Amino acid sequence: MSQPAGENAKTRRLAEVAKKVGVSEATVSRVLNGRPGVSDATRAAVLTALDVLGYERPTQLRGERARLVGLVLPELGNPIFPALAEVIGGALAQRGFTPVLCTRTAGGLSEADYVDMLVDQHVSGMVFAGGHYAETDSPHEHYLRLMELGLPVVLVNAAVPELTFPRVSTDDAVAVEQAFTHLTSLGHERIALLLGPEDHIPSVRKLAAFRQIAERTGMKVPDNAVEHAMFSIEGGHSVTSRIIANGFTGVICASDILALGAIRAIRRAGLSAPEDLSVVGFDDSAFINCTHPPLTTVRQPIEAMGRAAVAILVNAMERGAVAGEAGEELLYEPELVVRGSTAPARTPVT
Repeated sequence: MSQPAGENAKTRRLAEVAKKVGVSEATVSRVLNGRPGVSDATRAAVLTALDVLGYERPTQLRGERARLVGLVLPELGNPIFPALAEVIGGALAQRGFTPVLCTRTAGGLSEADYVDMLVDQHVSGMVFAGGHYAETDSPHEHYLRLMELGLPVVLVNAAVPELTFPRVSTDDAVAVEQAFTHLTSLGHERIALLLGPEDHIPSVRKLAAFRQIAERTGMKVPDNAVEHAMFSIEGGHSVTSRIIANGFTGVICASDILALGAIRAIRRAGLSAPEDLSVVGFDDSAFINCTHPPLTTVRQPIEAMGRAAVAILVNAMERGAVAGEAGEELLYEPELVVRGSTAPARTPVT
């Protein structure tokens, strides 16, 4: 006599989970039925495998958190985000957690969709990088839900004030000062600033720092010195023509991607970097030293920041901290990396 369909499904589930964990089906059965004789580590591994394979936990186990951590990124096209994922994912694995990578795509799942999915999977915590938390005009209800649930969350870089999650950030003011000081040391007196969208908090911080250091050094900042664009090569390209037309000799960009767009616009205008316009990026993304010219940029300390984010998250998960209760922001100092996209300011034609 053949087994009923439900028994077949149960047997298949036992076999798949046992294979995933590397234990016997009998051990999996003991975990699922709450029986003794299984180590804590094996029990945790079985429950994690259930989550990863998409199986429902038994009712009596659904209240427990899996050793899964959601890592939510806006994209993988910008090299800074895969670099973050590698550091954070590796640090989580070393602590015995399994990272679940969630990336927004056009027409795909939103941040809120991923939050719903991760909560349903009983994740232990979440790390967000480059998300809507940094955008004043974007929806924040899914973050507020996480605060209400008390789920540990860490954000990478600045957030809107009402979200009080712990944050690990690059010091935007120091980054701008390093780039500005570098350009002025090369004789540049007309320096533009190319930022992300106007509601982007790290860009707001960079703008405030730019105005402060310009005032401190006596340099005038005309209204046309500041441009905003989407974080893409196309975005940087689209506004750089105005920077060129307005006679600026140097530009500080809020990301390497924007800087590459600026360099493309310079070339398409029949000019060259750095002879006609010196360009400074921000991030020090992978392969950015292989561009032509190699990009001068302000390096984010991704390794240190990623490991700090994991340490804060794991500490919160292990002591049962309530999300948002510790709203401290750790600021990491960036490092100016001088390459070939900056040079002494050109002499004005008289």
